[in-house]
Amino acid sequence: MTLTGKQKRYLRSLAHHLDSVFQVGKGGVNDQLIRHIEEAIEKRELMKISVLNNCAEDPKEIGGELAEQSGSELVQVIGKTIVLYKESRDNKTIELP
Repeated sequence: MTLTGKQKRYLRSLAHHLDSVFQVGKGGVNDQLIRHIEEAIEKRELMKISVLNNCAEDPKEIGGELAEQSGSELVQVIGKTIVLYKESRDNKTIELP
């Protein structure tokens, strides 16, 4: 499922008030981080992840990698903050326009 521009705008407005749930540090993306993101995004649907200054990788690349490996949609990468969305099977709360 690919998000439309309108849906991304809506999700960005919802994500604006959220705090980062996870942080990507100098270890980068690993299997443990992906597993935690998959578990958490099933409960929340929308989440922010911040990339720490000690991480050498580009936040846009990390965002794409996280979205691909966790099976979620990349909503936005702004600065060092990544916003991911995945429709929940059991805890659906967000209705997309």
